[in-house]
Amino acid sequence: ILIGLVGSEMCIRDSRYYHLVLLAENNTGYSNLMKIVSAGFIDGFYYKPRVDMEILEKYHEGIIALSACLAGEVARAMVRNQYEMGKEAALRYEKIFGKGNFFLELQDHGISEQRMVNQQLMRLSAETGIELVATNDIHYTYAEDADSHDILLCLQTGKKITDEDRMRYEGGQYFVKSEAEMASLFPYAPQAIENTQKIADRCNVEIEFGVTKLPKFDVPEGYTSWEYLNKLCYDGLEERYHPATDELKARLKYELDTIKTMGYVDYFLIVWDFINYARTQGIKVGPGRGSAAGSIVSYCLGITSIDPIKYQLLFERFLNPERVSMPDIDVDFCFERRQEVIDYVGRKYGADRVVQIVTFGTMAARGVIRDVGRVMDLPYAFVDSIAKMVPTELNITLDKALKMNPEFKKLYQEDEQVKELIDMSRRLEGLPRHTSMHAAGVVIGQRAIEEFVPLSLGSDGSVTTQFTMTTLEELGLLKMDFLGLRTLTVIQDAERLASISSGKTIDINKIDYDDKAVLASIGTGKTDGVFQLESAGMQSFMQELKPDTLHIQLIQIHCSNL
Repeated sequence: ILIGLVGSEMCIRDSRYYHLVLLAENNTGYSNLMKIVSAGFIDGFYYKPRVDMEILEKYHEGIIALSACLAGEVARAMVRNQYEMGKEAALRYEKIFGKGNFFLELQDHGISEQRMVNQQLMRLSAETGIELVATNDIHYTYAEDADSHDILLCLQTGKKITDEDRMRYEGGQYFVKSEAEMASLFPYAPQAIENTQKIADRCNVEIEFGVTKLPKFDVPEGYTSWEYLNKLCYDGLEERYHPATDELKARLKYELDTIKTMGYVDYFLIVWDFINYARTQGIKVGPGRGSAAGSIVSYCLGITSIDPIKYQLLFERFLNPERVSMPDIDVDFCFERRQEVIDYVGRKYGADRVVQIVTFGTMAARGVIRDVGRVMDLPYAFVDSIAKMVPTELNITLDKALKMNPEFKKLYQEDEQVKELIDMSRRLEGLPRHTSMHAAGVVIGQRAIEEFVPLSLGSDGSVTTQFTMTTLEELGLLKMDFLGLRTLTVIQDAERLASISSGKTIDINKIDYDDKAVLASIGTGKTDGVFQLESAGMQSFMQELKPDTLHIQLIQIHCSNL
């Protein structure tokens, strides 16, 4: 945590901002830590996230604080021979977090200033009774990671390893040290070594996974959520299939009972509600995608427009009591008006309960070679030729590339410069490179999202989670994909223009899907701009297939080939 601004190298020079280490002792502390981190990113961000003393005082409960490295307020004062000022700061932190919840950190990375500070901290501990704790400033896991960390630091700061005036961590001591290594550094402070274990033993946070935390959907007066879902579904059944047969009613009842048993009644009402809003506002909604199209509940609610009975689709691919997992209904909206739907959901459930999801860009095989080569100040043409030896295959790794491309492997084995480049790239491959907002993911909470996960501020000023969607799902939070599909915008514009030119109302949902002229056109392979059929592979496939229907025959062909 920065009580203020920026990274450690600048904090040494700037007296306005300090580092502070905060640890969650229990679930209350974890909840407060998320609020502190969120406040630092959303309200206090300036180059780096910052918080002030008022925030610490407000959310101090359940937190253990450590005085941090040379960039901490106490250590900074000691470096400047301002002992009394450092003592005053230490007592202030102890007052905020409580007796026994604030510790003075001893560190030794071979820096002369640290040895001087450690002497002053021991004196301070004796005078105030604030206990010491021995720590190591960790920036990488193993000692041998020092060089790759230096490369990563250059990537982060836009520097090259040949640059003289750049941020660096000298000495290679910033790794996870063993108990024996730490004890050898601090033979004069055995209690400080013991306190590391005592603090670890005190930190007991239980994070609940796999328990759904769905928001409650507000139903009209006189209904429960279950009753209202049934009403909407049976009304939709009559509208879709009039007259509804006993067989259809039995299928609907089976699905509804499964949904109730699995605890997803409110989930379907929430999805129905924002799709219904979109339709009433003239926002184009896709017919449905994925396994959700196999549900007659989805069809009756208008969540999907695909008749699962007509196409013999299986509900169990979507929801199965034997495989308990959150339903996943991805919804396509008109690309230009998708945000209107997200804004509606924010208004309905509260802006603090509806947040978009972060995603992390990682250093992939080709990209990491180019990044590392640039930092190592190697000629661009040389690095580019090496990067192009990595096969263009989905999820390719450097290890796979060395096995797949004999020429690449030979060069790696015979050229020392190439070997150094690739070895360094392999160490960094897969690490996060940058953050961005997920293209479609939105999380909706039963309470403010910062009570479940920490939040951050995107580059465009929008609030996002700091956890990815996979983690959010594991935490039981409702994650929805609001997909912006340009094809829907094109279809909507085509409907409008066709309606104007023909003088008739054209509805894409009511056109003849067995129009022979359209199917014959698809069979020519001239499907540029046709959703899902515009790639070269699909165009070639359509020429061979010569489809004459979109109905059950195609499904039977697929099944017979399984």
